Amino acid sequence: MHDLDRLRPATPDSTTTAASSPAWSRERLGDLGVTTDLMTAARMLGIGRTTAYKLARAGTFPVPAVRVGRSYRIPVARVIELLGLDKEPHA
Repeated sequence: MHDLDRLRPATPDSTTTAASSPAWSRERLGDLGVTTDLMTAARMLGIGRTTAYKLARAGTFPVPAVRVGRSYRIPVARVIELLGLDKEPHA
């Protein structure tokens, strides 16, 4: 009996972690538009998928989550405020 799973190379899962994704700058956030999807906002805030959906359903996601059909939309401006990126950096 062969254990083929042991022979397969490990591959990262489809989710990205905060450590593996580039930092979110004001410019990058601004490129998102007025709203973004729940998972993009969750990644910005370091929140996992399951927790993000639980928080959104409970109405306790860190910024208001607007239900549109079967998905959630997050106002980008509120994420920018929460991250403190709405203020000019000190020189």
